[in-house]
Amino acid sequence: MIRLLLAEDQGMMRGALALLLNLEPDIEVVAEAATGAQATREALRVRPDVALLDIEMPDGSGLDTAAALRDRLPSCRVLILTTFGRPGYLRRAMEAGAHGFLVKDGPVQELAVAVRRVLAGERVIDPTLAAAALAAGPNPLTDRERQVLAAAVNGATVADMAAALHLSESTVRNYLSAAIGKTATRNRIEAARTARANGWL
Repeated sequence: MIRLLLAEDQGMMRGALALLLNLEPDIEVVAEAATGAQATREALRVRPDVALLDIEMPDGSGLDTAAALRDRLPSCRVLILTTFGRPGYLRRAMEAGAHGFLVKDGPVQELAVAVRRVLAGERVIDPTLAAAALAAGPNPLTDRERQVLAAAVNGATVADMAAALHLSESTVRNYLSAAIGKTATRNRIEAARTARANGWL
């Protein structure tokens, strides 16, 4: 029996996935979580064979959780399932130690097959997304540039970003300028939008 942890912040989606996956003769959902931090705690508690993680969750993304499980529970295979088929997310998921990456628009039977395949040691990646990731190339932003752009997403001022990131305002402006140049955009709002669309944030 494959012991599965399911992490998804939308309660109805999580419940439906758990119900459908539990119908598979060889899969048992042994824990559910609504946040990244809860997923890590539950994984360490129940030690599942496979963790099925959504990317966008509160209190730690699926990417953060994948990295935590890689370091703290290396026996657990991680499969990312997301609505957001962004090329940068795929790269970041692989860097975080994920063994698979699927978009949510496929049938549950394919998901069950993917769970079995990652447990068997295979990598399972949505082929359309894999092609897009290769075409998009690597993330051009440094970690600091990503942090500054992420802080800019909600229209924060330079002073607000500097305070939140414990940087000087001139340093924040330098990072914003570099990020705008690397994303070939005209301002920080466009840069943040472009970076988000590519999964770089």
